[in-house]
Amino acid sequence: MAESSQSKATRSAGARGGTDRVLGELRRRIANHVLPPGVPLREQDLATEFGVSRARIRDTFGILEERGLIERIPNRGAVVTRLEADKITELFEVREALEAQMVRLATEKAPPGTWDELTELFGPSMNATLAENDFDAYEEAVHKFRQQCIAAADNAVLSDLLDSLYDRTQMLIRRLVLLPGRAQEGMRQHQEILAAMRAGEAEEAERLKRANIRSARDWFQNYQKYLM
Repeated sequence: MAESSQSKATRSAGARGGTDRVLGELRRRIANHVLPPGVPLREQDLATEFGVSRARIRDTFGILEERGLIERIPNRGAVVTRLEADKITELFEVREALEAQMVRLATEKAPPGTWDELTELFGPSMNATLAENDFDAYEEAVHKFRQQCIAAADNAVLSDLLDSLYDRTQMLIRRLVLLPGRAQEGMRQHQEILAAMRAGEAEEAERLKRANIRSARDWFQNYQKYLM
């Protein structure tokens, strides 16, 4: 009996869901260094763990490779990508351009009141939190800032590009935050960016975001021997 169109659609959706589930978990493990650079990824082991076919794992590997998170080496298989210092500097250069564009578009498209909650989040209480060395709270605040800006920018292509960059630099960003003084400087920079966004000053917000990313790049270059 021929398979109905509805059955085919259901099966296709299930397959995509399986790939999305595996992809999301492997992205998380790589970004958090649960799977550190250089670690091999075994198709059969992952297929068994997630209860999917090896073909589904290969599909996932293809997406991870496109994002620069793994590389497939002849006779060795898939391994988690190891970033060199010059490659990280290049990623910062791309982040500067894309995140500045993100902030500019978000400022132009969203009403000023959009940023009130974030402004409060980056207010005096966060200064007190940092004084107690609670860097997790600061990191979560930066994540919320980024997600709200991406949503407000309302540009799917830009969102996909930034998503890929964050996957590759998330662990480095976390390590940078732990450097003495870096979180405090980043906090001040985000306060200035948000002030410009609330005022509707898109060009100024863009300029300040560029300065924020350049600052992070400079911290990386000054302390890279402690970060890699």
